[in-house]
Amino acid sequence: MSTQTLPEVDSDTRHSTGDDTPKMFHYVRKNKIAESAVMGTHVVALCGEVFPVTKAAKPGSPVCPDCKKIYEGLRPGGDE
Repeated sequence: MSTQTLPEVDSDTRHSTGDDTPKMFHYVRKNKIAESAVMGTHVVALCGEVFPVTKAAKPGSPVCPDCKKIYEGLRPGGDE
C-alpha cells in the first residue's frame, strides 16, 4: 500500500471565526443534517453554501441572511 500526499487546498474562511465555531448558521434540509453529522458528508444550504454539519445552532445564533430570505419565501409543508 502506498501513501499519497494531497495538494494544498485553499479554504473559504469568509464564514469562519478561526476555530470550529461557525460565524453564522445556514438553513439545510432536515433529513440531511444527521447524515452529515455522522458520516461527514456535505450539505447544501439554501443559499448554495456547501459544508459538513459540525455544530447545532442554538436559539439566538446568527443566521445567514440569504438562507433566511429564501426560507421565508418557501411555501409551508414543502419538506421534500
